[in-house]
Amino acid sequence: MQTIPEIVDYFNDNKTYIKAENRPVFTFADLKKQIISTKIFFQNHQVKKNDTVAIILQNGPEMASSFIATASNCCAAPLNPNYTSSEFSFFLNDLKPKALIVEKGSNSPVIEIASNNNIKIFWLDFDNSDPAGKFNIESADKDKNKPIDKYEDILPEDNALILHTSGTTSKPKMVPLSHLNLCTSAKNIVQTLSLNRNDSCINVMPLFHIHGIACLLLASLYSGGSIFTSPGFNALKFFMWVKVFSPTWYSAVPAMHQAIMSRANKNIDIIKNNKFRFIRSSSAPLSTTTMKEIEQAFNCPVIESYGMTEASHQMTSNHLPPGKRKSSKVGFAAGPSVSIMDKHNKILNIGKTGEIVIKGKNVTTGYINNSKANKESFIKGWFRTGDEGFFDDEGFLKITGRIKEIINKGGEKISPLEIDDAIMKHKSVFQVVSFSIPHKKLGEDIASAVVLKENHNLTEKEIKLFLGDKLATFKIPKKIVFLQEIPKGNTGKLQRIGLAKTLGLDK
Repeated sequence: MQTIPEIVDYFNDNKTYIKAENRPVFTFADLKKQIISTKIFFQNHQVKKNDTVAIILQNGPEMASSFIATASNCCAAPLNPNYTSSEFSFFLNDLKPKALIVEKGSNSPVIEIASNNNIKIFWLDFDNSDPAGKFNIESADKDKNKPIDKYEDILPEDNALILHTSGTTSKPKMVPLSHLNLCTSAKNIVQTLSLNRNDSCINVMPLFHIHGIACLLLASLYSGGSIFTSPGFNALKFFMWVKVFSPTWYSAVPAMHQAIMSRANKNIDIIKNNKFRFIRSSSAPLSTTTMKEIEQAFNCPVIESYGMTEASHQMTSNHLPPGKRKSSKVGFAAGPSVSIMDKHNKILNIGKTGEIVIKGKNVTTGYINNSKANKESFIKGWFRTGDEGFFDDEGFLKITGRIKEIINKGGEKISPLEIDDAIMKHKSVFQVVSFSIPHKKLGEDIASAVVLKENHNLTEKEIKLFLGDKLATFKIPKKIVFLQEIPKGNTGKLQRIGLAKTLGLDK
């Protein structure tokens, strides 16, 4: 199965695919009908398979089904519905979509921007009494369009999705992902996690991010399992969702796991009565401390994986029992080929640190309209991830940090992840992010932003003393700041790059 429509055709039955709060279930057969009705609508409104259609919807069942229906007929470009006017202007100008899908009655600023740029607006409407994921779609343009004579079949090499990179250090880049890329990644995730038709997951990840799309939405589709589509991450509601929907797994970023863990002691009975087969973590480093806490609380394995947009998400993963897994390591190659490359483009041996590079059917063929980035990112058939790491003697990958995040303190190269992991071992620490700050003589020094657990007290001096036997002296942060909350990105990841400026420590 190399296209999304092929997966849906394979599971064209009445088994539940999408679940949502207080809604009838949405089956694979329902999804097939939704794809066909969307195809007819697009055909009648001059949207062809190579066109791009932006989707601006809140998380939930209609976001899930409209993405699959759109990607099954053209190229989908889901955008964060909470963007500002200037952000929407940038992304629409970059994408140049033929149309956008927005919920009927929405007052999003994207509507005026689309109208001013002659982008078709399609209204999505649904009834809460209908199955979760069923929607109707209509055009804001009442003028009659001449239907396309023939709608071309979707092929594996056709683009199904366009996402932008985060753009923390430069202008966001457009990443096109084909049906082959996405289906390969979904298959890899299904095989890694041994997913099957009896599995059900909770999706708390945004569906404008590759983690939510590939791992939770498409891997569930590829396995024939089911997915509960939450309206967005909410630690206060998470355990109620677990009680009602009895999921066998979920996947999230570490900050979300930590928020869930903060409420675990208040929901012990729900945890005992609804046992997860496993819990997955990806998209940011998971500390050893947090991993152990999750496994103890939920009495199930935590599987840490390593992914990125350009790889359609998964690149490496730890194994389910009885396979091996290691805390602070992101496992084995889990789909694409993964190697370590030095600055001279030479592949390094086990134990040597360098840039992590990948190649495989799940990897994008190149950024859109960005020859400079493509020249820099693709070397001898390998894609450069921008991450630094090494393989240990058992083949486990250890990520030592983003190359752009490595702290250069007077010539000493320090991984902020190492600092994070050491500080997280303190019983009073809830979250931490370490980052570089300017230093007149050394160039850079280390700072750490710390969030304490509820009702815990800790001083900067106490943390530094605690680190005395865990880190070399030059690795102990010069500055430690205590926050109520560490700034997060749109996908829930803690923000490291730019944090010095945000906290006024860049002077």
